[in-house]
Amino acid sequence: MTNIVELKPAAMMTVVTMRLGRQMLAIPASALREILDPLPVTRVPTADQSVSGVINVRGAVVPMAELRFAFGIPEEPQTDASKMLVVEVELGDEPTIVAISADAVLEVTELERATMEALPPKGSSWPHAFVQGVFRTKKGLLLLPNLSNIFASLASASGTAAA
Repeated sequence: MTNIVELKPAAMMTVVTMRLGRQMLAIPASALREILDPLPVTRVPTADQSVSGVINVRGAVVPMAELRFAFGIPEEPQTDASKMLVVEVELGDEPTIVAISADAVLEVTELERATMEALPPKGSSWPHAFVQGVFRTKKGLLLLPNLSNIFASLASASGTAAA
């Protein structure tokens, strides 16, 4: 007799939480490649502030993007808590490596997918295409960004394709 196992979507999602300004964001752990202390950014002369340059990650040139511009979060000075997260996102049908800055990386945690809420249709200053959902936590709202949509928009706005 053969046992057939029905696969269901995972009820839990493992995320890395980070802070940009006062906003907490959740990055799926499956997208995270590594967390780095801030590296020097080589500015690209024609790039805008959202994808302002590239960093060298062990010999690989990686575009450096700022999620804060996608969400209208003011820039803060770097501190000892500042980090760079190297993530893999789908741009088109291609997996693409991109680095993002964080004012702080907080923790790795699990979130129950069923508790994710959609943004209200009105009243949010965040672009709806950039948000997969929001979680209510004891520490406040935790935003789950749609990284693929954000980076596709940033790449087209800056006129450059992420490498």
